[in-house]
Amino acid sequence: MIRVLLKQVPLLLLLLLFIGCTNSGKTIEDKEVKLNLIRSYIENAKNSQNSIQERKNNLEKAYNICSTLQDNSFKVEYIQEVSFAYYKLGDNDNYRSMNEKALKLSTSINDSINMAESFAYIGIYYKRRSQLDINIAYKNFYEAEKIYSSLSERKHLPENYAFDRGKVLIDLALIQRKIKNYSESESLTIKAIENFVLADNNQYLPLCYTNLGILSKYLERYEIAIDYHFKAIEYAKGTAEEIPRTLTSYNNIGTIYKSQKNYVKAKEYYNKALLYEDFLIQSPRRKARLIDNLAYVNFLSNDLDEIPNLFFKALKIRDSINDKFGIATNTLHLAEYYHFLNNDSVSRIYAERSRDVSLELQNNNEELLKSYQLLSKVTNSVEGLEYANRYIKLNDSLVKEERLVRDKFARVKFETDEIAEANQQISKENQILIIAILGLTALFLLGYIIFRQQQSNKELLFAQTQQEANQEIYRLLLNQQIKLEEGRQLEQQRMSEELHDGVLGRLFGVRLSLDGINQRANDGFTEARNKYIDELKSIEKEIRLISHDLGAETLPSDVAYIDAVEDLIKDLCAIHKIDFEFNNDEDIDWEEIDDQKKVNFFRILQESMQNIFKHANAENIKIDFDYLEDKINLTILDDGIGFKSTKVKKGIGLKNITSRVSQMSGVVQFLSEKDEGTKVAVSVPV
Repeated sequence: MIRVLLKQVPLLLLLLLFIGCTNSGKTIEDKEVKLNLIRSYIENAKNSQNSIQERKNNLEKAYNICSTLQDNSFKVEYIQEVSFAYYKLGDNDNYRSMNEKALKLSTSINDSINMAESFAYIGIYYKRRSQLDINIAYKNFYEAEKIYSSLSERKHLPENYAFDRGKVLIDLALIQRKIKNYSESESLTIKAIENFVLADNNQYLPLCYTNLGILSKYLERYEIAIDYHFKAIEYAKGTAEEIPRTLTSYNNIGTIYKSQKNYVKAKEYYNKALLYEDFLIQSPRRKARLIDNLAYVNFLSNDLDEIPNLFFKALKIRDSINDKFGIATNTLHLAEYYHFLNNDSVSRIYAERSRDVSLELQNNNEELLKSYQLLSKVTNSVEGLEYANRYIKLNDSLVKEERLVRDKFARVKFETDEIAEANQQISKENQILIIAILGLTALFLLGYIIFRQQQSNKELLFAQTQQEANQEIYRLLLNQQIKLEEGRQLEQQRMSEELHDGVLGRLFGVRLSLDGINQRANDGFTEARNKYIDELKSIEKEIRLISHDLGAETLPSDVAYIDAVEDLIKDLCAIHKIDFEFNNDEDIDWEEIDDQKKVNFFRILQESMQNIFKHANAENIKIDFDYLEDKINLTILDDGIGFKSTKVKKGIGLKNITSRVSQMSGVVQFLSEKDEGTKVAVSVPV
């Protein structure tokens, strides 16, 4: 028991150290501790007993510690190891992201080997994504190969990177085969084999010889193609890939014999492959392919005893696993069989299904071409002509597309090589040019400094005199403007006070006298006097509002801005007997806001409330000032009758609001629907 505890002590100490560092917010400094933690997190990420999210969390923690390491090749390799773990989890985006980070880091430290590996790993990501990304995949693989081919043997022994270079070469070869550039694919595959032999690692040799066999078949070198497939089987013996590689090679050899119309030998190899029953139970896609190929060879050799049952057997398996590529081929074979029997109606059904599945797949053009060709034969003359035209159009477009892709790959290769050569030439020329420019610049600067020194004293004296004169003129203009503004404000204030204290007071006195008469008199004119009293009240209200407007153009300096705003809202709502709610964001520092903006906000609020009082028939108003993303937002809501904003022309009040908002470089929205109230939203940058 004690021994077990003692064995756990180092791990516990390591865990406590990490927790302590994490809780205290300090960076882990010890390199060995960091590396142990990274390895531990990566191992936890590989543990299939943990959930996918837990494993991803461990990888994220591993990378976070990686990012604190010193920039060097070891750091790049650990980031790549994290990327491999993401790849195994099926998280391709993080796999790509990690390798892009590794590429950036290896480039910054000029680590050629890791640069090449990172390009290769990024190429794998794009190769597996879709046919549309094949150009990006090729470019990354080519960048990797260019780096490997440029490495100096003095610094890097070829056998040390031969295996990784071989993988890049075979990936390039497979891409070239896809675009039917068979000679280039063959050359790259042979180079890949040479590198795998140099590395003394046979892992990818079966794939290389399989590719050479397929290429030789396309080039109609059938005997050589068969030899290559036997070599693939030989190199796969004793490995985990022995059975699947053997089955693949048997299938390919059968296809070669089918191309030679040696149907007996083709059947022999398809049947050989089908003897691996236990393995094929676990691989239904491969089993269906072999059965379909055997059925097709039987059909071509006029051995119809098991036809169409074998076709249906293969199709049933493919339908059960939704193997759409297989379904497209299988149904096309059935269509050919029924066309051979002159049963064109059934043939058409299978040909159309093959067509539909191929169209759905979008990149199954070979089968689509064959389905168009067959449909041109089994349909009536009009439809047949249409399918024939489709066949010609698709075939021409495929030829054109293949040519464009090959040209694009050649252009990528040419431009990359051309850029490298140009960069070397430019680098040499730049060195000479930089030396010349530095010498001339030094001479020019020396002469310029002497000249400027002579001129600076005169310019400085003149600038000082001119600045003093400008300051004096500005001060006089500013004082004049201030006096004019003060006079205007005093006059407005005087008029406001005169209306409020003089005219309004006298009207109030007259109204009180009329009220007194009404209370004493009973002469039948009470109703008429009440009417005039109400009119006087209305006049008082209008005068009070005019007085308030005159006094509100400028804000009193001895009252806080937000208090003045709140007083305005209280006064106006009290006059019109409307409930209100007012909120001000404390993050707004009104003392720092430009005075003109504060006046504009005040007037916008005043104008909006007047519109509510005149038109909305509202019972409640809500006003909010908010501060968000360096903007002050004013929102005015009412529960009135609203209006259809698309049908109502803007009056002078709304135009004034819009004008004031534009002056502040802001935006305003008037949102309303009939019987749903109105919202005025103003947003102004601070």
